[in-house]
Amino acid sequence: MSFHTFTRRALLAAAAALAAAPAMAQTPIKFQLDWRFEGPAALFLGAANKGYYKAAGLDVTIDAGNGSGGTVTRVASGSYEMGFADLAALMEFHANNPDAPNKPVAVMMVYNNTPAAVLALKKSGITKPADLSGKKLGAPGFDAGRRAFPIFAKANGVSNVAWTSMDPPLRETMLARGDIDAITGFSFTSILNLEARNVKTEDIVVLPYADFGVKLYGNVIIAHPKLIKENPAAIKAFLSAFTKGAKDVMANPDASIDYVKARDGIINVDLEKRRLRMAIDAVVASPDARREGFGVVVPGRLALMASQVSDAFGTKTRVDPNAVWSDAFLPSKAELNVLPPAKK
Repeated sequence: MSFHTFTRRALLAAAAALAAAPAMAQTPIKFQLDWRFEGPAALFLGAANKGYYKAAGLDVTIDAGNGSGGTVTRVASGSYEMGFADLAALMEFHANNPDAPNKPVAVMMVYNNTPAAVLALKKSGITKPADLSGKKLGAPGFDAGRRAFPIFAKANGVSNVAWTSMDPPLRETMLARGDIDAITGFSFTSILNLEARNVKTEDIVVLPYADFGVKLYGNVIIAHPKLIKENPAAIKAFLSAFTKGAKDVMANPDASIDYVKARDGIINVDLEKRRLRMAIDAVVASPDARREGFGVVVPGRLALMASQVSDAFGTKTRVDPNAVWSDAFLPSKAELNVLPPAKK
């Protein structure tokens, strides 16, 4: 028997064996992001595009969101099994809905620092937090930075601030026009939005919460209690696949914007490359994240945040840090070693 005949027979036999084997069922997981398909969404889309979720036995659907509060509510309702949301929004939901039957739980830390910042224009004379006292600030009512502003104000002795509410697309426009003195927003979103409104980068003052005494955690991956109870292996598989994909994305962020472009064809590719790089540097691979490790939380810091959110948000009950967080599904320490080398 020739080698070719043997090879052909072996291939036919292998194909027959595969056909006879039962197809491995894929566990469906509907996942909602915190916001639109922008640069940072690549962190989740990377694992999907490289087949990591599928290889882990998951059929993952990733949808855009319209704010962390909405994502928390939709996961709580069971519309989504998992999602990506601001930890403060999750804490608020827990504390304001003590009798809710299904309160989502945070299972992985992604944004080790809140991306929230105060932004102003240099011509306003604002250069430090104390300069905000007596000024007019603006942000949508649900903005994470606005909700947490009392924590920032307390840490920096800021008082007598007047707030103006607006829809998200108007926030940076009103600042650029001079209708307000400063805004709160995610730094990597508002800086680029201001530039798009012809404001020069060097004319923007950015006061990141993390740099001014406010060590709030940012966005986390959350899971529905039913999934936690009935299929913990699916959560472990998701986090492992996500971590692998996120490592690839952080190693080559620019190329990863192709995944975002595939989901929203009208994005500005160069802008989203910058947004993703800024998000990685500011909140994913931040100095705090390098100290603490990717994916995890420090109990003391989590407890402090729970107390601060309870006070600032005026919640019905106090936030219980042990109820909002679980590290039971995290990949191994070796798998979590995904942060790119620190920039010199």
